[in-house]
Amino acid sequence: HRRRGPAAMAVLLEHESQIFLDLFHQDGLVICARGLGIDRLLLRFLRLYCEPASLVLVLNTSPAEEEYFIDQLRSDGVVHLPRRVTNEITSNTRYEFYTQGGVIFATSRILVVDFLTDRIPANLITGILVYKAHRIIESCQEAFILRLYRQKNKQGFIKAFTDNAVAFNTGFCHVERVMRNLFVRKLYLWPRFHIAVNSFLEKHKPEVVEIHVSMTPAMLAIQTSILDILNACLRELKRYNPALEVEDLSLENAIGKPFDKTIRHYLDPLWHQLGAKTKSLVQDLKILRTLLLYLTQYDCVTFLNLLESLKASEKAFGENSGWLFLDSSTSMFVNARARVYRIADEKLNQKGKVSEKSDVKKENELKRELVLESNPKWEALREVLKEIENENKNSEDLGGPGQVLICASDDRACAQLREYIIAGAEAFLTRLYNRTFGKDEKAGEVWIKDRKAVKSKGNSRPDTGPQAKKAKLTASSKQNKHKKQQDRTIIQMMGKTEEEKREELEVEDNKELSSSQESSIEETIPEDFPMNLPSDCYYGIFKNPLTIIHPLQGCSDPYALTRVLHEVEPRYVVLYDAELTFVRQLEIYKASRPGKPLVYFLIYGGSTEEQRYLTALRKEKEAFEKLIREKASMVIPEEREGRDETNLDLIRDAKPASVSTDTRKAGGQEQKSVQQTVIVDMREFRSELPSLIHRRGIDIEPVTLEVGDYILTPDICVERKSISDLIGSLNNGRLYTQCISMSRYYKRPILLIEFDPNKSFSLIPRGSLHQEISSNDVTSKLTLLTLHFPKLRILWCPSPHATAELFEELKQNHPQPDAETAMAVTADSEILPESDKYNPGPQDFLLKMPGINAKNCRALMNHVKSIAELATLSKDELSKILGNAANATQLFEFIHLTYGEAVSKGKSKR
Repeated sequence: HRRRGPAAMAVLLEHESQIFLDLFHQDGLVICARGLGIDRLLLRFLRLYCEPASLVLVLNTSPAEEEYFIDQLRSDGVVHLPRRVTNEITSNTRYEFYTQGGVIFATSRILVVDFLTDRIPANLITGILVYKAHRIIESCQEAFILRLYRQKNKQGFIKAFTDNAVAFNTGFCHVERVMRNLFVRKLYLWPRFHIAVNSFLEKHKPEVVEIHVSMTPAMLAIQTSILDILNACLRELKRYNPALEVEDLSLENAIGKPFDKTIRHYLDPLWHQLGAKTKSLVQDLKILRTLLLYLTQYDCVTFLNLLESLKASEKAFGENSGWLFLDSSTSMFVNARARVYRIADEKLNQKGKVSEKSDVKKENELKRELVLESNPKWEALREVLKEIENENKNSEDLGGPGQVLICASDDRACAQLREYIIAGAEAFLTRLYNRTFGKDEKAGEVWIKDRKAVKSKGNSRPDTGPQAKKAKLTASSKQNKHKKQQDRTIIQMMGKTEEEKREELEVEDNKELSSSQESSIEETIPEDFPMNLPSDCYYGIFKNPLTIIHPLQGCSDPYALTRVLHEVEPRYVVLYDAELTFVRQLEIYKASRPGKPLVYFLIYGGSTEEQRYLTALRKEKEAFEKLIREKASMVIPEEREGRDETNLDLIRDAKPASVSTDTRKAGGQEQKSVQQTVIVDMREFRSELPSLIHRRGIDIEPVTLEVGDYILTPDICVERKSISDLIGSLNNGRLYTQCISMSRYYKRPILLIEFDPNKSFSLIPRGSLHQEISSNDVTSKLTLLTLHFPKLRILWCPSPHATAELFEELKQNHPQPDAETAMAVTADSEILPESDKYNPGPQDFLLKMPGINAKNCRALMNHVKSIAELATLSKDELSKILGNAANATQLFEFIHLTYGEAVSKGKSKR
């Protein structure tokens, strides 16, 4: 049974074929709304060029995306599938690899090198497709590739795709800069409100049932408190840094996803000057946003656990910026606890706050009654599933029961939903509670009674006492470990990227499941049933009709959900969390298939979750409106595409026009100029410098160098470091060994330190200028480096542009370097370019002897053949050679004095 691929891939929708034809007839940049199927468009082009007669390169795709495109084309029955160029294909077979034609995915580093060394037949390339085009900024690899390609090939096409309109919102004339780097003249904008898209999708609207779930009073109270605190933190932040008084940093944006990036954008240039207060405020904003997310996303126990761990680790937090002491924060804690448990007959003081005397607390520990408020969305989900079940019962005319796809935001939410649907809210929450808070043994007994009550309600057999107790113990001992780990992770998770966070949560979830299965409750968690779904992220619930839960984000494969949607073809889709891209995908999916699906859309009314969704919608709409205005006023020169010689971006010449010819040189005759070349290490192609050197009209030879990064002349070798590299390699000693090998094989070793003028830095923290050299100070280490290597020169460059100019000046009137020689120099080769007559080993040994320094070392080596001969010389002979009696005495005594004499001499000196 051949997998039924998405048959609808072949049939493009009305507006899609419109976009395709526009772009096919004239190169350009397509900016399309999220979820409107930019991948389908690219696939269409790939299918067109999947034939040996054409050679098309695809830039900027990740391996997972390439995998998806190749799979789709395979299921479409394409014979000549796209191929990947990786470093496994050796450089000498690459030319043949390219000449076989078809579509080729290649990493940009490989492509740059192949273009420079002519390993790729540039004149045979049919064209280049650029995915995620919003990332093409001037100095990046892809822009360099496009420039090299346009210099050597005037006929081929360049077509660029992106679905991230918001990215063009930052910076001045961003879209124009990107188009200039892409060498395209046309800009195609396809927002969701484009008349063609809108009218088409209106005709095929999916049936949507919007369910506005209201939050519980406690949840609303907590949300209000968090927003109050967020607002206070933002105000405080702006008070410390008046520069941040911008509308980007409003409360509405603070609850959105990209807020971290926005704040970084403003604070990065001055990060090293910010006080501890500002930094801790930024950290707190992050934590508060996590809290907001947890409130709507997960259950009451998980939320309380995060809160308590914040309070517990407040000391580890360093200086807290004080939000824990606001009234809102108190009410947040009270409400969060009230959602989980009630403390029986406690004495409340007048204000209604719990009196926290430790002894009272101990007694009360036993009197907690579990409330365990269920998540309102869960109830809504259960009702939706019931309704679907009823509809499926009498669905004979539709051809049997329909399949259900439930989408939640991430892995953890999915796992929780699955467990909730299978075990029910009460059992699930009780287990979660025991796992997170059931630490006290005394308390443990109460939990067991509680458990029994729950069990008897759930009409399964009540546990026998001791057995249950034992289970409790094993679970709790496991829990303690787990709890520690959780305390740790939550603090550290704040600083982590989304991916890492997810991985940790996954790990945590696996532990949860294992610990739950150890406890002796009879549970009916079915095994995940095997299904040949194209994604491994799903959680299965029922086999018949097929019901699965799938995360919206956090899969290794970015198209996992798309694949599942096309393969399962669900009749019912339940959106547990709202996400713009997927909502649009559903619209497109519905338009290409009559009759399916029925969408249930769950959202908390009046919550930050709803607001976040609406803000994302508005942001994209505004971005498109801005682009439309920019497009109207854009002036694009005729020669922009670079198909003739008039495009100035393609000219490789650094000489300013104002340079007049010098008439004293034999009546201003043109001097024959030599083509300048620089040898560049392969690993340097991650940076933008090679592209800028090339632009200045200097040829680049990419080779693998062991010593140095750039060889400018046979004598000059440059090691390039960014500030962070510099500090790292000074600390781990790599720089020292690099300098040794550079100064051994080249007359002029240079250490080039590159920094960004917008991000000022200081190697010394404020107010800690030391008089003496200390071993742990960066500046001291640099000083020691210069003392140790007298030949080493240090250059500080404010930007790659300055560096490229500097390289050009350093090369003037010097011979060109030779790639063969440069490659032959390895860290342990014995050939020494400048001192063939000296052996490096003994030379190093000699320099370590007292009385010998870099100045007199040469003279000595010219006179003396070996160290053995040195030992036979008298003091007078030595002073003749060294030209300094004091040095000679030092050296002579070092060689000839016995230990005993030295000791007695030392005593007499005292």
